[in-house]
Amino acid sequence: MAHPIHHVEDVEVLERYTIRVRFEDQTVQEIDLEPMLAGELYGPLRDPALFRKAFVDPEVRTVVWPNGADFDPAVLHDWPAHADAMRDLARKWAAAPARS
Repeated sequence: MAHPIHHVEDVEVLERYTIRVRFEDQTVQEIDLEPMLAGELYGPLRDPALFRKAFVDPEVRTVVWPNGADFDPAVLHDWPAHADAMRDLARKWAAAPARS
């Protein structure tokens, strides 16, 4: 099964944890990431100041944050199809013990 290749062209933080993402094919998704912000990598994005620093990495062409958090652009592109599975993952991250 082929994995779709998509590239993020632009990201805009709209609200506290919501982003608008525009892709190379002009698809636009507005995504509330709050349910995803758990665990070691995504949990720090609950800091609104850090969340607002989202940008498009020109090399990997997806949304990234200064702490290294990012999302697969294909998942973002087709967010409605992946949202439930991603929320399930976030619940597991939140329940996992922190690494020292």
